[in-house]
Parts: sequence; C-alpha cells; structure tokens
Amino acid sequence: MKRLFISVFCMFSATISFSAEKFISYAPSIESFALAQNGQVINLLCDSLEDEGIQMAINNLQNDFQSVTGNKPTLQSTATCSSCIIIGSLKSSFIKKLMATGKINKKSLVGKHEKYIIQLVDNPMKGVKKALIIAGSDKRGTIYGVYELSKQIGVSPWYWWLDVPAEKHKNIYFKKGIYTDGEPAVAYRGIFINDEHPCFAQWSNEKFGGQNHKCYSHIFELLLRLKANYMWPAMWGNAFYDDDPENGVLANKMGIIMGTSHHEPMACAQQDWKRRKGHGEWNYMKNGKELREFWRGGIERAKNWETMVTIGMRGDGDEEMDGTGNIKLMQNIIDDQRKIIADVTGKKAEKTPQVWALYKEVMDYYDKGMRVPDDVIMMLCDDNWGNVRRVPTGKDLNHKGGWGLYYHVDYVGAPRNTKWLNVTPTQNMQEQLSLAFNHGIQKMWILNVGDLKPMEYPISYFLDMAWNPDRFSCTDVIEHTQNFCAQQLGVKYAKQAADLLNKIGWLNGRVTPEMLDANTYNVETGEWKEVVGEYMTLEAEALRLYNELPSNLHDTYKQIILFPIQAMANLYQMYYAVAMNHYLAKLGDISCENWAKKAEEAFLRDSLLCASYNHEIAGGKWNHMMDQKHIGYTSWNDAFPKNKLPELMHLSAPQNGGYIFDDKTAYISIEAAHYYSKSDANNAQWKELPFIGRTLSGMAVQPYTESTNNASLTYRFRLNPMEDGANTFKIHVIVKSTLDYLNKGGMEYEVALDGCNVKTVNFNGDLNEKPENIYNKYYPTIARRVVENVIELPVETGKAGEWHTLTIHPKDAGIVFEKIIVDAGGYKPSYLFMKESAKHK
Repeated sequence: MKRLFISVFCMFSATISFSAEKFISYAPSIESFALAQNGQVINLLCDSLEDEGIQMAINNLQNDFQSVTGNKPTLQSTATCSSCIIIGSLKSSFIKKLMATGKINKKSLVGKHEKYIIQLVDNPMKGVKKALIIAGSDKRGTIYGVYELSKQIGVSPWYWWLDVPAEKHKNIYFKKGIYTDGEPAVAYRGIFINDEHPCFAQWSNEKFGGQNHKCYSHIFELLLRLKANYMWPAMWGNAFYDDDPENGVLANKMGIIMGTSHHEPMACAQQDWKRRKGHGEWNYMKNGKELREFWRGGIERAKNWETMVTIGMRGDGDEEMDGTGNIKLMQNIIDDQRKIIADVTGKKAEKTPQVWALYKEVMDYYDKGMRVPDDVIMMLCDDNWGNVRRVPTGKDLNHKGGWGLYYHVDYVGAPRNTKWLNVTPTQNMQEQLSLAFNHGIQKMWILNVGDLKPMEYPISYFLDMAWNPDRFSCTDVIEHTQNFCAQQLGVKYAKQAADLLNKIGWLNGRVTPEMLDANTYNVETGEWKEVVGEYMTLEAEALRLYNELPSNLHDTYKQIILFPIQAMANLYQMYYAVAMNHYLAKLGDISCENWAKKAEEAFLRDSLLCASYNHEIAGGKWNHMMDQKHIGYTSWNDAFPKNKLPELMHLSAPQNGGYIFDDKTAYISIEAAHYYSKSDANNAQWKELPFIGRTLSGMAVQPYTESTNNASLTYRFRLNPMEDGANTFKIHVIVKSTLDYLNKGGMEYEVALDGCNVKTVNFNGDLNEKPENIYNKYYPTIARRVVENVIELPVETGKAGEWHTLTIHPKDAGIVFEKIIVDAGGYKPSYLFMKESAKHK
C-alpha cells in the first residue's frame, strides 16, 4: 500500500486534512457509505480486550460524533447491526479475522510502525453487511486512525486548546477507498513544556489544582490527535511523577512515551533531587553513591512504562557540570547509569530506549571524541533561536541509535528570553528542519514550546514536519498555514486568515518583543514609522476579518491571529512613541510630551489586551496564559517580574503660548495654536477649537458678537533661506472657509512681519455664488474647507536668518486661523501644509 498524501492545494479546494486524503463528505455519492444520517450515527465495534488507550480514543470519537451530529454512537464489543465502524490494532480479534479472510491486506500493517489504514469492507463478519475499518499496526497507529476520522468529520485536534467549535452535520459519508498517511519519518516526535512560570503554572494551578493527570490528560490527547508520541513534562518547580502518581500511569495508558529534559537523567526530575532529604551535592565525584541510588529510584518508578531515558549529566539547574569537560568522568557516569537500567529492568541496557542530549557544553564532549553505545540516540540541538548547531557527518552518520533534534520556539536565556508570543517564522522552521532531516537527524524531534499556548501553530507545523518532512517546501509553507486555518476557522476564511498568520510570524521574526526597544529602528530615516505602519495595516486587516467571522469563531480567531497581531502592533506603537519622545526631547521640541502620552497609553493598552485574553476569551478559560513579562527587560534573567514602562523624557510645556520655532530648513510650518504670545480683545478672548481644520486645531476670537479690537497672535521663529541675501518671505495663512455671513463685502485680517509692513487680507470677498465665482472659486473652496492666502513680506537685508516675529490680527469676528507657513524657498505645496516644524520652549 503506497503512502497517500493530500493532492497539491488549490484555492478552491475544501480539504482540511494534512495527511490522508479526504475521505469524508456530507452528501452521498456513488459507493459512499453512510456513517451518520439525519443525526443518527452507526455503532462502533471494538474488541473488549483491546488496549485501554485505544478505548479512550474511541470514547473521544463518540464525543466527537456527538459534537458534530448531536448524537453519540453506541460502542459495542459484539456486532448487532448491519453496518458499523470496526476499530482495532493487530491484537484485536476482529482485525485478526479480517486479515485471515483477506478482507484487509496483512502486509499493509504487519511489521509497520504507528501506521493505520481506513477502508470500507463488505461482509466483514456474520450479520454485518458493510463496515468502515480503522486498523492500526500497533496501539498508536490505531489511535491515530481514530483521530484522523475525528478530524475529517469536523473536529479539530485543537478543539479544546483553541476552543474550536465542531462543524455541525447531520449526514456524514465515507468515500470508498483505502486511506493512510503511512509511517512517520521521525520515530519519536513530541513537545517540551518548559519555562512554564508564571503562565502555564498559574493557569494549571487555577484550573486543575496543579500539573496533575487532569491537566496532562488534555495535553496527551492533543499530542495524539497531532500524531505525536513523546513528551518532556513541565519541570520548573515540578516533578512529573512525584507531583501526581497518576501522571505516569495516564501517559502510559494513553500511549505517550515520557522522557525528561536534557539535564534531568534517569527518568528523574530536577525537583525530585531537590525534594530528596539529605541528598548532598549534585556532584558525581563527591556524591556518586547517593546519585546512583537516586537514579535507581527513577528507573524503578518508570520501568513498567513506555519511557525514553535521558542519560549523561549536567550541572544542577541546567548548568555546566564542572567546567573541566572530563570525558572519562562522563563515560563512567553513563556506564554506571546503563548498569542501573539493566539491573532494574532485568534486560540488557540496549532494550530500554535512551538519549544523550548534546546541549550547550555537552557538545564539547562530543567534539573531543566522546561517543556513547550504538543503541543510544544522540540528540543534537539548535542554538535556542531556531538554527541547527550541528549535523552528523562521516562515520557518525552510521550510528545505529540514530540522531535526534532539540528545537526551540520558546527560550529562557541570553541575550533575552523569548516566551510571550511566537516569533519563529514558519519558513525559518521549515528550512532548518529540512536541513536537519536531510542530514540524517531522523530518530527524534522534540520542540520546546514553553507554556504550549500561544505556540499552537508552530506545534502543529513541527509535528506535521516530523511525520513527513517532504510534505511542504519553504516556498509553499503558506499551504500548510492555510490548511491549519481551514481546520480552525473553516475553508471560507482560510486564505485570509493564513495570510495574516503568515505575516505576523514573518514580522515578529525580525525582533522578539523582549528585545524590541526604542532604539531598534531608526527614527530619522522614517524606518520606525514604516514598520509601525506595517503592523497597523495588519491589525486593520485582522479586525476586518474578525468582523466577517461568525461569533462562535471569535474566541478561536483571537487566540491564533487577532491577539498576537494587536499585541505586537500596540507594542510597536509604544516603542515608536518612546523613540519619538527621546528624539524630540533631545532637540528641545516640547511635542515630545505628546509622544510620552502616547507611550503611556500604549503601555496601558498592553495590559488591557493581555487581561482580555486572560479573562474574556472562552469565559476566562485561559486566565494567566498572558501573564508573561515582555516589556522592560534589562537582561535575560531580569529579576523584576512585571512589565515596566520604558523611561520617558519630559520637557515643561509652555503655558499660554511661549512656543518658538528654530529650524535649519528654509521654511517653518506652524499650527495656529502654537503661538509665542497672544492678546485678547476687550470683551472677547482667543479660543482653541480642537480638531478644526486638516491637522491640529483652530484659533478664533469668541464670542463672535464682540469686537476683535486689540486681538492678535504672535509667532516667533528663525529659519535659513535657500538663497543668500534673500529679502522676502512668503507667508501662507490658512483659515477656515468661513463665508461673508454679514454680507459686508468680505472679512479681513492683518499680517505683519517684525512689527512693520502690515498687509491686510480679504480672504472671502469673492467666496460667493455669483456666476463669475461659483464654479472656479466658491465650490472648490468650500469643498476643501480652507482658504489659503500667500502674502509676500519684505525682510531687512542681511537679517533673513535671524529671529523674527509674525503677528496676525483679525479685523472681523468669526475668522478661524488654522496654520501658518513662513516660506524662504523650502516649502513644498501639500494638502496638509507639511508637517509642523520642531517647536521649543
């Protein structure tokens, strides 16, 4: 039986399976087999002596059918219906009979590893006319087949962890054929819950009372639905076997092979040692006898379970052992550990799966020539940032135990932790995992996923790659992303969602949130503004799709797409505001205060976004999962536990004016409200009118029923003319397109430079509906809402680059001044009258 895979993706395809071809439909076709009609599901049939893990998976399948159809199928151990679904491994009496009668091809399963086949069989046994067969080469193969059916009827593997609602269908049909996704390319495939404080630890304590079997049951089920088989458990302050004696029992029962991390040998957690009374130092030369007894206890505890034993030794607490790189000592340690394994299990040491992790300084032992017995898996590692450090070469490629890979999408360490959000672009992962596999690292892959959430997508991709690394190339990773989104959100929204998910992974890959700061991008070149704009555009697109989605998909969408995008977009806005605050403050520009306020607002919004994730999604189901610090790191092991607002710079804003403009350019652009001084009228005062005009605000003398006598605004500035000896400035005065509402022939204001050469401007005398004005003046002006007049004023020879004052006096009430430009040859006409120049106290 050849391995079957999904056909090449087409944008019109409705497939959501990553592995076996799609065999489920919701409408009948020629030779299709009804699994459910009008909500009624056919019975399930399983040998009562079948492995308990398979029966647990079947129980989940019953619940999955109920989620989809509204009804739970009956599980039987003897056939009483004319059609049913028969499930079993090679140990099942039903499967054995089907093979003996040739109904199932024996060669397709016997001798295979974790493989299933799903096929329709006529007359499989007496009284049964047709049956869908899910047969596995072993326990996990059968379980994977069960969950493949669950997935294809419309239940996502992430249904619990991402709150994915099941598709609702009353009718479910199986397309005739034989389906499989073959055997896994990587034998051991799993995840490592790590760095789990404060998020995962506090979440599990609140929801389950700790990291116990109630908590792990959800993790194990997820792993099996994703066709994983291996796990390193949470270990920060936790001991998997000691915290709950049911943990190990449940893992073995469900079919998860348990291991321990790279620095926790002999099925013992670091916390097991810390909890051991009177144990002495973690030092083999000084305390070997105590350590051997300790390790014996670990093997005794796990000897009857499916276990992968980590061997070797590192220093206590993920540290270097003694700094000497003593190969002879390390070889003695491993020899003694293997003697313990053989003695406790009563079998040769090579009969118990073992791994030696060449992590950090342990790689030095390998480089100096140390090797382990042929049966031991040699685990290589990435650099904690997704780059494979080493691959086997030369004769080491023939190492019989095979090679493994320890890979990170979460990390605690230098230069900064990366724990809050996924920052690994899928393309990067594909490129490095393919490199590893193609160089012979094919026995074990394990992924450090931190708190598990929010690493849902990289977990899926990693495990799909481990099953079949050739399925996707770097150029078509987006196909996998689209399939993942279809599985969680439906085919209709998959393409848009995948584009967003791919882009946020790509953008986040530039710099982690923990390493991002105000100096990351360049303010002066516009780089900061550009990257903020990219995130803002992405957030707008994400919100648009959110509004298109049915409400029952909102929680799922927030977790995988909307929250990561909003959180990072906001973080970029905050650091951009800090960067602008620092930049302007150093120039003495008091607008730095506006940016300080923006930074504070974004800092507050960050906490609100995280609180919303914790408390609102799925009714608070994921409380604490967004407690991770990500703002204000000073070093990777920063002891300050909370987010900290970056330091801001402050300048005292002038009260009642006091602004000055000192620019080296050949123009000055000034908001009307940023005056140097003002004079009020006798019975009327200057008022700032917020949000009037195209940019900031407007200034007007109110009330309009009083005289404007003595009212004026003065602006102080200095600029550099483009030509030496310049003797005129062009003054652009922008006012609101107020009409001559008193019908007096136009409204006037005066402009004076340096107290002389006063000019009077009638800005709306021809702003009327007379035939000669209506189309060429009236309509174009009122539609643009402003009137711009340019007044050319003389400058005393030789003083063009010195300090100047510009005074504006409204001769009529009702004039609203919005912006003033003083042009000495550098102004470029623009709809917003160019960005305001730097202002100072």
